[in-house]
Amino acid sequence: MLDVKISVVMPAYNEAQHIFRNLREAVDTLHDLHLNFEIILVDDGSPDKTYLAAARLLVNEPDRVRIVRYETNQGKGGALVCGSSYARGDYIVFLDADMDLHPIQLPVLLEMMATNNADAVIGSKFHCGSRVTYPIMRRVYSMGYYGLIRVLFGLPLKDTQTGIKVFKSKVLQDVLPLVTTKGFAFDIELLARAYKQGYKLVDAPVTLNFQRQTNRVSFRDVWQVLRDTLRVFWMINVVQADPQMGDAHLVSREIRSDELPQMLEEATSA
Repeated sequence: MLDVKISVVMPAYNEAQHIFRNLREAVDTLHDLHLNFEIILVDDGSPDKTYLAAARLLVNEPDRVRIVRYETNQGKGGALVCGSSYARGDYIVFLDADMDLHPIQLPVLLEMMATNNADAVIGSKFHCGSRVTYPIMRRVYSMGYYGLIRVLFGLPLKDTQTGIKVFKSKVLQDVLPLVTTKGFAFDIELLARAYKQGYKLVDAPVTLNFQRQTNRVSFRDVWQVLRDTLRVFWMINVVQADPQMGDAHLVSREIRSDELPQMLEEATSA
């Protein structure tokens, strides 16, 4: 299983301060795990030019690291769709760039995919085997929210939002063109549509350690999450529509390693 080529898609927004260190750690970890991999870092229109900080790694890892960028912020879902379109692997991993979920866990998810004959394995904070450092109020909100998700969509999962997931590439080829949501509910729509098409989804234990302070969840945040979730339910179960994602013609491009010296010079002189 571990000799299969794996594409790791990492969306990033305003991560210039941390991205080189995190990307370097991800590359070193995947090398140590002897995985045949590529990492596709997608700069989601970051004003801080995250792509420049990440692109320094192209000098030493041109065969393993790919940097993709576009100008206008699309949200995490848009970045994952964009990155997946560049992926060459038989398996595609979604991994958050903040490294709260370390890629050392990937063999567990890959093994679960093989033993369960699954089409996708979803990291879950609520799996009985998970080890999670998680603020208590976020845990309470999450448990209530995922109860609602199970009622609305009948997904065989305890969690949909944890930032480490593994898919067979065919699943994303079939389902991503149907996904219309780019914000918080992107994961829910993706998984609900995949499940509706008959793909087998299983959850997996994770080790999660929040490394940065996060703001408290506001009523506005909760309302937006509920609104987006109900919209996805309406689209899939009431309207039963299979629309195409709105920004299908997003212009993105991959940065080449030979562009890096000029890019850094321009950034320094700006």
